Amino acid sequence: MKTAIKKLARVAALCSALTALSGCASISTVQPWEKGTLARPEMTFGGDKLEARFNEHIYTSREAASGGSSVGGGGCGCN
Repeated sequence: MKTAIKKLARVAALCSALTALSGCASISTVQPWEKGTLARPEMTFGGDKLEARFNEHIYTSREAASGGSSVGGGGCGCN
């Protein structure tokens, strides 16, 4: 009885692995005429620059510090 359950579990695991791997077979390259769609500002991870500035302002207000995200320096004025 236990061997039948183990065999069924192995078959189920094999079927699920094959199903997951079959999704990778349909990946194709991006055609040149499709690159314009991918280059739109809405498709970037950063998104809206104004929203990013607003979020950085909120972050620095909560942390009670400013800077540190783009300019290096130790605060001694030698940079």
